[in-house]
Amino acid sequence: MKPYEKRAHQYKHVYQFKVALNDIEPAIWRRIRVPSRYSFWDLHVAIQDAMGWQDYHLHQFEMKRPHAHSVTYIGIPDEEFDDIKILPGWEAELSRYFTHLGTSALYRYDFGDNWEHALLLEGELIAEPGVKYPICLAGAGKCPPEDCGGTSGYFDFLEAIVNPLHPEHARMLEWYGGPYDVNGFDPQQVSFDSPRKRWKLAFQQSG
Repeated sequence: MKPYEKRAHQYKHVYQFKVALNDIEPAIWRRIRVPSRYSFWDLHVAIQDAMGWQDYHLHQFEMKRPHAHSVTYIGIPDEEFDDIKILPGWEAELSRYFTHLGTSALYRYDFGDNWEHALLLEGELIAEPGVKYPICLAGAGKCPPEDCGGTSGYFDFLEAIVNPLHPEHARMLEWYGGPYDVNGFDPQQVSFDSPRKRWKLAFQQSG
């Protein structure tokens, strides 16, 4: 069965998550609400859109469930890493893993740059009538550019692009395509894509 074939369109509850990039100061974070019926693939798409990533690279959720001694990996199964069992994100429901407030997970994006996000379940709420979910409630900090070299590369990029006297300033401006505002984030400007559409694009499904 393909994902979304029998997915119910109505939902009564939403999960509130805080997503924060690790090892970055000032903090880059987002607070979002998503339908509680979401899968991990759906949450992945919401995180990408809220943070400002372009979904160019692989991702993975890593969770240690209560009373478990091993880590559960959820994302896109890859035969190259068959020594690690990775559950398909579109088959794993959030409600099976985020069972109580305070449940946390690690969301890893781009295994080269290795962006690590701390994911925390802050609440389960009744969906508000007339509100379209997912929604971004708050946040701070512009998302780092794709392929900038991870945390260390990001700090080098910032140092160069904000200082006109830096020897790499002109090159960084050209590479990025213009000025970079480290505080340039507005939750009201976040636009969420359809997880179903993104899944079809990613796996070349039609129909």
